Amino acid sequence: MDMDEKSQKQQEEILSQETSAQPVEENIDYKDKYVRILAEFDNMRKRHERERSDLIKYAHEEVIVECLKIYDDLERSLNAFKAKEGVDANLVKGLQMVYNNMKEMMDRYQVKAIDTKGKPFDPHTQEVLMQQETSDHPDGVVMEELEKGYTLGGRVVRTAKVKVAKNINP
Repeated sequence: MDMDEKSQKQQEEILSQETSAQPVEENIDYKDKYVRILAEFDNMRKRHERERSDLIKYAHEEVIVECLKIYDDLERSLNAFKAKEGVDANLVKGLQMVYNNMKEMMDRYQVKAIDTKGKPFDPHTQEVLMQQETSDHPDGVVMEELEKGYTLGGRVVRTAKVKVAKNINP
């Protein structure tokens, strides 16, 4: 082999190395793009599943909120009849059965009453309708629940209407 042939072979080797390095870099770029698109697709799939789950979970929210009015009225009626003497026991028993059915339905749909009485005021779950000056309770503590609040699957669907203490002692 003469010098020209050696030189030419070396140049061909260098060119082949450069051209083989170029596809490797392109492959790295393509792989990076592929991984990013795959991750984006996976995130989109998870977001879609979460939105679908929330839609199913809260689809009946409006109906539940309307049922809460009836549920509260039924509970008040039952308590009034139980407190009153001379009321037909069968009437109270029938109301109790209807109330228990409503309560089971609320439990099935994960509707929970918000516990407020004696606790500090929480603006996320409660609405102040009244304040009462007192020395018996600390400032900002719920003294009385005027209307129950409820959550549906952990999300507040109706805030509790409360009376809050305003301490008159410094």
